[in-house]
Amino acid sequence: MDEPGATTPVRAPWGVAALLLATSDALSARFGAVAVRGEISGFSRAASGHCYFSLKDADGAPALLRCAMFRRAAGLLDFAAADGQQVELRGRLGVYDARGELQMVVESMQRLGAGTLFEEFLRRRDRLAALGYFEASRKRPVLGHPRALGLITSLGAAALHDVLSALRRRAPQVAVVIYPSAVQGAEAPAALISALQLANARAEVDTLLLVRGGGALEDLWAFNDERLVRAVAASAIPVVCGVGHETDVTLCDMVADLRAPTPTAAAELAAPAQADLLQALQSRVTALHRASSRQLQQRIQTLDHLAGRLGRPALALGQQMRQLGQLQQRLQRALVQHSARQAMSQLQTAQRLRRALQTRLSQEQMRLRAAQDRLQAHDPRQVLRRGYAWVETATGEPVVSALGLHSGQAVQAVWLDGRAQLQVQQVQATQADSN
Repeated sequence: MDEPGATTPVRAPWGVAALLLATSDALSARFGAVAVRGEISGFSRAASGHCYFSLKDADGAPALLRCAMFRRAAGLLDFAAADGQQVELRGRLGVYDARGELQMVVESMQRLGAGTLFEEFLRRRDRLAALGYFEASRKRPVLGHPRALGLITSLGAAALHDVLSALRRRAPQVAVVIYPSAVQGAEAPAALISALQLANARAEVDTLLLVRGGGALEDLWAFNDERLVRAVAASAIPVVCGVGHETDVTLCDMVADLRAPTPTAAAELAAPAQADLLQALQSRVTALHRASSRQLQQRIQTLDHLAGRLGRPALALGQQMRQLGQLQQRLQRALVQHSARQAMSQLQTAQRLRRALQTRLSQEQMRLRAAQDRLQAHDPRQVLRRGYAWVETATGEPVVSALGLHSGQAVQAVWLDGRAQLQVQQVQATQADSN
């Protein structure tokens, strides 16, 4: 603590851009060109040809280094970079001004081998394949006209919206039951297994859709869990798996009864389009009408032929012809009325199914909004919106008591719109604390 009366020289504050530029220059001067080894994560190639990814340690340490490889350097690669690969990078460290993040500008990349996650994926795949889990003979056909579909995914996932939108558009006559589950993280395999078991115990759907959006290999790792693979294989209800993008392949894709390239494709494969069903029904009605008319015409021709062979029994023949004409008219009217009744019945059924699906969807949306409201009510930032702030140490630990501070300690105060670095000048306990 400064002596009383002492003066501290005041340094002019930095501008943000100037501070980041100075930091970047210091990194370049201190490290120059560097080489680093690690595992690729979150690799993507922009339309411009630039590549962006992160590098992490293969031993699972939480450290993560952002990397950018511009088109010129990316064009010199002699292999297709992808998540999970072990590589050695050479480049320069700097600061990305737009986000104030440490970044490595990669000038060259050499492949060292497959990443530990990918190697583990291959080991699990070979072990399960040897046990027969991926054999085509054990997979069951998916019901062509399901009455209800079960959807296993996260309530906050984009895959949920994609699947429901596809079913609402293509097959509103099919009911949907959602079995919520985590789809990422250490708790995801157990949650997915629990959802599968619940769906089988309730036995209220004809097909189960196991879906999740795309991501890096580690993001989809829950779907490579051996316990989940065995649970999918043991399901009494056929399972359609649509995890990630078309290029993503998980062990659940391999063991499922049907693999879809995306969540939306899973919905399309599990339920036929209502428009196609109505068109097929109309085609059958038309074919039935034509067949009936053709048979009637054949009978008329046969009768004409027999009448010609009988000679000229005018009276009897005329009466028979009139009766035949009446029967023909009655038959045609009956066919038209029957076709109209069938079409009206199908339309009413489709309307009832559409209304039921809309009601169920509205109920689920209300539940989702209620859950969102409860989640927002527990958000600590709501307290900050009322003008409060919290205080934490320089390491980010919350300060819950003044007695935990000491003079000269650096702390920071956090408001809703920012934070300030502070230094404790003096700690004074209140009367209530001293008692």
